[in-house]
Amino acid sequence: MSRVDTVLLPELDGPVPATLPSALGLLSLALGVGALAAPGPVARMTGVDDAPAVRPVLAAIGLRELGSAAGLLSGRHPVGWAWSRVAGDAMDLTLLGRALADRSGERRHRVALTTLAIAGITAVDVLAAVRVARSRRARARVIRMEIAVTVNRSPAEAYRFWRDMENLPRFMAHLESVRADDLRRSHWIARGPAGKRVEWDAEIIDDQPNKSITWRSLPGTGVANAGRVRFVPAPGDRGTEVRVELRYAPPAGALGRAVAKLFGEEPEQQVRDDLRRFKQVLETGEVVRSDGSPNGISVRQQAMQRPAQPLPASRR
Repeated sequence: MSRVDTVLLPELDGPVPATLPSALGLLSLALGVGALAAPGPVARMTGVDDAPAVRPVLAAIGLRELGSAAGLLSGRHPVGWAWSRVAGDAMDLTLLGRALADRSGERRHRVALTTLAIAGITAVDVLAAVRVARSRRARARVIRMEIAVTVNRSPAEAYRFWRDMENLPRFMAHLESVRADDLRRSHWIARGPAGKRVEWDAEIIDDQPNKSITWRSLPGTGVANAGRVRFVPAPGDRGTEVRVELRYAPPAGALGRAVAKLFGEEPEQQVRDDLRRFKQVLETGEVVRSDGSPNGISVRQQAMQRPAQPLPASRR
């Protein structure tokens, strides 16, 4: 996974730690080892030590927990394994309910405490399974792209222009404005599909002068996004290769992307067009374009094409 992915993905659906399945796996491992290695103490602690079938049941529970641990710690199909723990908790609560009805005195008290503990673990497992599932869905809807352009300017010049975030709307057609709040944080306003206005706050999290800039949206934004732009000397002293990595999650997921494509707003094409405009701004000082290219490829734009001309001053 790239540096940009590790920056972006935890922001998509709240603070979902990447280690959550592993934590559940370790919990299953501890419970499984305890049930298999010390069935007697576990039976006495839980209040079911007087049941004739307690050892085989504890052995089955221990093996089940070890199976969940192996699945969760492997990192494969974490959603399914997380829900398997919930199913196992439901089975345990059913057994404890039966045990509670058959016992009295101190044993009943211990079974009741065990039932409360398992109910608490069940609640944690349900929340964890839901959050793991959300995280997986969020990863699935992320749009990823890596695009480059060669600019006939030095890495220092390209870096300086991009580092001034308020310059971005000069070549990013979907941006209305970017306001720099300080050296690292900024407020962005963009035009989304169907003319919808979208706003978010972003921060620069890694800044290597004349080499690269890495940024991400702040937690809670409606359009989670992150990116990195690198400025690499081009071979043969031909200027600078500007390489952009971008990750973002559209508000409407895959459906939103399909609608955007229908209207000629395919995200990767937008970024390619933005980089062409960046090249023009750095090399000529202004953007020269027609309505159809490089500002978009929709039917409406192509029908309204006219000879190339400088971008209006209000959009520079």
